[in-house]
Amino acid sequence: MNRCMIVWTLLLALGGAYLLARAVTGHMGLAYIRQRSFDAQAEFRGQIAEIDVQEQATQAAGMTLDKEKAERRNWLKTRLPAVQGIRWTSYDRVTPREQLNRNGQRDPDVRFSWSNTIGIWLAALGTLCILSFLYGDNVFYKLAEAVIVGTSAAYAMVVGFWSTVMQNLFGKFVPSLVRATVLPSIPESTQSEWIYIVPLILSVLMLWRLSPVGGWISRWPLAFFIGATAGFRLVHYLHADFVQQISSTIVPLVVFKTDGSVEIGTTLKNSGMVASVLACLVYFFFSIEHRGSIGRIARVGIYILMITFGAAFAATVMGRISLITDRLTFLFDDWLWWIDPIGKRVGL
Repeated sequence: MNRCMIVWTLLLALGGAYLLARAVTGHMGLAYIRQRSFDAQAEFRGQIAEIDVQEQATQAAGMTLDKEKAERRNWLKTRLPAVQGIRWTSYDRVTPREQLNRNGQRDPDVRFSWSNTIGIWLAALGTLCILSFLYGDNVFYKLAEAVIVGTSAAYAMVVGFWSTVMQNLFGKFVPSLVRATVLPSIPESTQSEWIYIVPLILSVLMLWRLSPVGGWISRWPLAFFIGATAGFRLVHYLHADFVQQISSTIVPLVVFKTDGSVEIGTTLKNSGMVASVLACLVYFFFSIEHRGSIGRIARVGIYILMITFGAAFAATVMGRISLITDRLTFLFDDWLWWIDPIGKRVGL
């Protein structure tokens, strides 16, 4: 074992001992929750009363209540007898300071949360595993990377299933069935749209790729999806990156105030922007050799492009710095309890 490995091993051992001591004494990485009980009928009546107040306000303003809100109120009134006796309990995350009431005593509704505490520790250890790549590629970084990729894929699959497949596909193809089984929040006015049988068939054909035979069938929905997406993106980018940029460049070179005098600041800004765009276009005009005045203008265009690319890269770097700042704040505040910028642990 070389000297570098000995130093790192010693630092890891000391850091682990420090974290263990802080964890045993209960001075880091703890989470608390407040337990609250709810009654379904009381919640429904509260929502109905809120919609009634909104209706009175809209009628006083000479308007009518939104159709969706009216349907929501009718649905709540219809479901009110069926939810009698239904109660549930919610657990809201609170700061360590909120476990104490105004008299400095322990709040009986606030208790220690093992699940949230374990979540804080897993998030902190995962952050340290990712940051360990600064030392070099190692098994901890690979483990954290695999966990992030796996959980992200699973989360995207679940969200896509409930928001796209169930709500946007079956929720519009067979809304009554979906409303009666898994999504009761679908409005009663929603009618079956048989056109959604087309994406349903394409989705089934897409899954054919998992079959050991007939995998070529999945090429048809895949081609349709790629072509339709390319068409939509083309129109979007044509408007955003082409037409919008042209319209933003068509500005008056000289701007006058209401009294007839020249607005110096706006005039310089508009003139500089138009001149910069023209210089960049000259640089990309390769039909004429870049010599003489054309070459000098093209060189100015190069400088403007480099300034633009540098500003974009700087903005990207600042975004990454904000991410690492957020993670360091989490480590030092929520996990290690070394800092307390908003007073979450005052009085403890």
